[in-house]
Amino acid sequence: MKRLVCAAVFAGILAIIPSGLAAAQRQVCETDSCTKPPAPPPGLTADQLPESLAPPVLSLGYDPQLLGDRMYQRIAGPAPVLASPGGEALREMPPGFTFVTTQGTEGDYTQVNPGEWISTSVLTPVWPSTFSGVLLDGPLDYSMGWLLRYVVPSAAPGAEPPADGQSLPRYETVSLFSYVIVDGWRWYQIGPDQWLHQTDVARIVPVPRPAGADSKRWVSVDLYEQVAIAYEGNEPVFATLVSSGMADWPTNEGLFHVYYRNPRAPMSGANAQPDFYDLEEVPWTMYFDDDIALHGAYWHDGFGFRRSHGCVNLSITDAHWIYQWAAPEFDTSVPENTGLAVFVYSSGIYR
Repeated sequence: MKRLVCAAVFAGILAIIPSGLAAAQRQVCETDSCTKPPAPPPGLTADQLPESLAPPVLSLGYDPQLLGDRMYQRIAGPAPVLASPGGEALREMPPGFTFVTTQGTEGDYTQVNPGEWISTSVLTPVWPSTFSGVLLDGPLDYSMGWLLRYVVPSAAPGAEPPADGQSLPRYETVSLFSYVIVDGWRWYQIGPDQWLHQTDVARIVPVPRPAGADSKRWVSVDLYEQVAIAYEGNEPVFATLVSSGMADWPTNEGLFHVYYRNPRAPMSGANAQPDFYDLEEVPWTMYFDDDIALHGAYWHDGFGFRRSHGCVNLSITDAHWIYQWAAPEFDTSVPENTGLAVFVYSSGIYR
């Protein structure tokens, strides 16, 4: 059986080489059982990799004053809202995903708005995420991404991670030097003998400026990678992780323009439904598709995963940066002026 396979492999060669050499080739093939030299390991070797494995980018970092300028708290409803500490009930906060910004305490009560108080016992403080995106200074030699979870790299594509391997932290930036497809999934090389499954990484995938993106500064939102990129002209200058809409509340694909912006905007929806939500003072909000907006999210730290009712969630740090950076694109003195262009697309099939 092995001789037949060998003959098929060399059939084309035998037609063009001298008969004596062909006979010698057949003898070698029969002796060595048609073995082939081992394939080289995939990816780049240690000598081929750059001296520094970290992406050449600069993290925005976070400003404690920016994140701490409000005391955000979640309400475990239903809960009555009172006119004074222990006073008359004005209304009741329904159960749901409800957050308020509080303004001090008196006894067992916390002020949530002027003339509105609520029992401190139903409040839980919320601390905004310290995650921030990165500034880009020109094209990268290699693609890059963020780790989406704590993970131990595998020594080879498709292999189980070593039991004694060192774990890398969530949100760490990594260079993606090459990839191999195993069982329909990409495995990215991040270092010598270090490979990660594609579901562990969210990568930056810049796109050409779409037709109709008529603002100098514009933003792309990749629903597959859950990554937003800010561009000046055709050059990406900033990138970060986002959280877009879940399957039941998708973020629409297409080209849009920001039509309204507000540094603090209330948001609520799904009244009288199990997924009711009521969020006070959502920071750095820019609406671009009806009631869908880019905005900061103080209530979760799940950037890189879909989890919204359609809006594009960013960390407070990132939302503030994009809000300020986009300001030149808004000129109220120009009639029917269109604001920042927002291009929403998907670089892959979410599964």
